[in-house]
Formats: sequence, structure tokens, C-alpha cells
Amino acid sequence: MDPIFDTPDGLERLIEVMRRLRDRETGCPWDIKQSFETIAPYTIEEAYEVADAIDQGDMAALEGELGDLLLQVVYHGQMGAEAGHFDVDSIARRSAAKMIDRHPHVFGDEKGEKSAEQQTRDWEAAKAKERGTGGETRTLDGVALGLPALLRALKLQKRLARVGFDWGATGPVLDKLVEEVHELNAAETPDAKEDEFGDLLFVMVNLARHWGIDPEAALRRTNAKVERRFAGVEDRLASEGRTPSEASLEEMDALWTAEKSAEKDI
Repeated sequence: MDPIFDTPDGLERLIEVMRRLRDRETGCPWDIKQSFETIAPYTIEEAYEVADAIDQGDMAALEGELGDLLLQVVYHGQMGAEAGHFDVDSIARRSAAKMIDRHPHVFGDEKGEKSAEQQTRDWEAAKAKERGTGGETRTLDGVALGLPALLRALKLQKRLARVGFDWGATGPVLDKLVEEVHELNAAETPDAKEDEFGDLLFVMVNLARHWGIDPEAALRRTNAKVERRFAGVEDRLASEGRTPSEASLEEMDALWTAEKSAEKDI
């Protein structure tokens, strides 16, 4: 029997599995040739699959997706260890130290109860202090470029709001939204249209923030709604022995409206 099964089950075995996969002599050729750069897209994908399992309320799937995401951390940890930068243990130690430092009301001498809102403010203050000691001195320094655009826009706006560069109410945001729609409609070149469309999306994210809406979650919800309703359109057409390509836009729009009404009746 392979000695891997003598390794304690759980995280320790997962770490050893990855070490074996990356072994230059006996490992897997595909795993051996990977780098931080080539693995990063998989890490992002696994995080989204975790979010999808949560949205679906599927705990069995969530367990599996969390395992896949954990594998990504172990993968990066192994590559870091090979290069002499860090390993899984040092990653865990650093994370634990950060949590302890950012929660003095739990792990330190700070007394008294703290609301979730106060903890959020303290958390952001601690992060700002860390950015400063790390050489990030400007308000928008350190907002990861690899974030999804909507999420990055939200984070940029939160940073700007902390220094007072923000509307205090939704009225001016709605006015700006109308302005951006007009500017998009007036844009004449493809480059200008893209630029104005980006401005419109940025204002939409701002509106979502003022209303306490997560723009990523809102768009995921709409995507799921579109998938669900169009599946219903396809089912209705299939009952007539037809496919969407054999139906007119008017027919499909009518079926879409029927699906929408059916959802409201549930």
C-alpha cells in the first residue's frame, strides 16, 4: 500500500498529497509544471464555485467546493515552500496572528461589548494602518487588480467614502445615473461608448452601495433568474416539439412573460 495512507487523514494528508504531486522525479507532469500564475485562475474559479454552492443551499456541494478551495491554498503553499518563500503552516500562522491582532475585544485586554458596526470600522482602521506600514500611502492603494470589476468598483468607492469623497444620499446618485445614460446615448465611437458604459456601471455600483445591495450578488441573482426563466421557455417550446431557433422573438417573449407570471403566482 502507498505510504500516503499512513499519513494522518485530513489537512496533513492533503499537504503530503500535494508534495507528492509536485515531486520533480515521481510527481504528476501537469502539476510539476504549474506556477503561481497558472494556478491563480483556478483559485478564483474555485472561490466562485464555493459562492455558487452557498447560493444553492447545497451543503454537500459546499463541503466539496471548500475542499477544492483548500486545495488551492495548499497548492500555493507547496509552491511557496519550494521557492523558499512560505508554506501552509506559515500561511496559517500569519492568518491567525492577523485575526488576533484585529480582534482585541476577543483576544486582548480591550473591554466592553462591541457592535458589528463598530467592529467593521475598527477592522477598516486596522487594515488602513497595515497598508500604511506596507508602503501604501494613497487612498486607493492596494485594491487588488485581479478582483471582478464590479467588486473592485465597490471597494474603490468604499475607500473614497472613508475620506469623504462620496454623496451623502441616493438623490445625487440617481441624478448622476440619468446623466450617464444621456452621455452613453450621445457617445458616437466604440471607444467612447465603452468609456461611457463603464461610467454608467460605476454609478450603478455606487447606487447599490448606498442601498446596501451587493452588486455582484444582485447580478448573480439576475443571471440565475434568466437561466431559470429561459429554461421554462425551452420547456414550453419542447412541449410543442419546437426549439428556440424555430420560434420567433415575439413567441419567446410571450413565453418569457408567462414564466415570469408563473413565478409570481408561486
